[in-house]
This record gives sequence, C-alpha cells and structure tokens, in this order.
Amino acid sequence: MSEKKSFALRLDPKHFQALQKWADDELRSVNGQIEYVLREALRKAGRLPDKNSE
Repeated sequence: MSEKKSFALRLDPKHFQALQKWADDELRSVNGQIEYVLREALRKAGRLPDKNSE
C-alpha cells in the first residue's frame, strides 16, 4: 500500500458533525469517510489515474 500524506483540515463545526453522523451510519471513522467521499468524487470526475498504468 502506498504511503499516506498527513495535513491539517479545518472544518466548520456543523460540517464536522454532519460528517461524524454520516461516518457513524456507515461504520467508518471521520477520516475514513472523508477519504471515501474524496475518492468517489475524484473517480466520478475522472481525476484518478488509471489502475492499469500504475
């Protein structure tokens, strides 16, 4: 598995609460939920590299 980058993310408390609820509903951590949402958005936008070219 590739190495992950760390960075600080500032969120509005209401957005964080919504993410926490969503993550809880899907049995994920907030960090895992953010990664999932970003990955899906990148995939849908065609912004992820082709797995065959890795």
